[in-house]
Amino acid sequence: MPLENQDPVRWRGQQVNGEVSSTSRLGGTGDPQPQGIPAPDSSRTEAMTEGWEPGPALGDGDMTPGGALQQAGQEPGRCEEALMAELSELVQKVVKSSSWWERHGMDISILTCSFFLLPAGFLCLRSAQAIPFLVGVLTLGVVHHTLSVKGGHLASHNALTESKSWGKVWAIFFIELCSAFTAEQATYNHVKIHHGYTNIIGLGDSSTWKLPFLNRYIYMFIAPLAVPIITPLVALDLLRNVEWKAALRTLCCMFMGLYCHYWLLLHISGFQSPWSALLCMLLTRSLLAHPYIHVNIFQHIGLPMFAADQKPKRIHLMSLGVLNLPRNALLDWSFGHSLISCHVEHHLFPNLSDNMCLKIKPIVSQYLKQKKLPYNEDTYTSRLRLFLQRYEELMVHAPPITELVGIQ
Repeated sequence: MPLENQDPVRWRGQQVNGEVSSTSRLGGTGDPQPQGIPAPDSSRTEAMTEGWEPGPALGDGDMTPGGALQQAGQEPGRCEEALMAELSELVQKVVKSSSWWERHGMDISILTCSFFLLPAGFLCLRSAQAIPFLVGVLTLGVVHHTLSVKGGHLASHNALTESKSWGKVWAIFFIELCSAFTAEQATYNHVKIHHGYTNIIGLGDSSTWKLPFLNRYIYMFIAPLAVPIITPLVALDLLRNVEWKAALRTLCCMFMGLYCHYWLLLHISGFQSPWSALLCMLLTRSLLAHPYIHVNIFQHIGLPMFAADQKPKRIHLMSLGVLNLPRNALLDWSFGHSLISCHVEHHLFPNLSDNMCLKIKPIVSQYLKQKKLPYNEDTYTSRLRLFLQRYEELMVHAPPITELVGIQ
């Protein structure tokens, strides 16, 4: 979505479909925080990652009842904090008026339904006929991605429950048992780094998704098939960064999840050889790997990128650097609204569930547009075409840093 002419931003670099083309270096979000890069303000980081609260109380002269800023000569930083506070207050009202079913129940029911579909999927694979067998592969593939991607993502943000203790349990179950990854590193890299430093060069710029030594067609259409193999290997490497007790727990959960899948294929689905069972595991676990990779790059890469010491305030950072895709029944179910059509809302309010992100979407979009802030939206096919055309620029070369004028 192109910025309006009056928006207080000036880009340095070529624009692509109204967006600044930018790429990032390898090893960004997955690396430890570099020395010399200040951590986000602790209170702000807490609001961004583990929960959020309305912003600081505003003075009588800050806003009218309608929300318009009135204080003349107000500092830009203060204005932006006031904007975020006003939007947070509008969203908080919706959250407080919502039932438990809307806040958590809807998404929990989707995960529960997916779990109960597992027996049907394994039994369908017993059939020697093509159609029931393919139904089994499709069922297990969708269930796997629903539990691992949607469940793991919500659990990493503690969005499935209001209890941090149960949130930890769900994170271990969905991330380690279902996804074969380490919960501590997944939460740190995604919540603390990616959300804390969204589109900040070398930190939360989605650069861990870059493999510049691959050409565009291999990366976009062939490499995703290796995700089920690469994921546990990366997890094993990251275990060096966690305590030995957590590492041991992760190893046990990863082994249990993978072995249970393998055992069920042999003893319930009736596969005759270990290799055929392993091949089926790879097939089901990579069924939606292509949109998984695509979504992770489509919604950030190619949008404005910032230096750590020159990033805009939170509301501008998220409105500039995050993009929503259209609703899609399959991806909404498997990945969740917060990763597809409500990604802007999710980055602004990361601890809300998928269903709540969908509920606040009209409020957030209307507010950002009313305040002349970007609200980036694009179609899946349009982004795919853009990345195929501009692959070298977006995924190989170093990104240009967006030059800010008037925001800070």
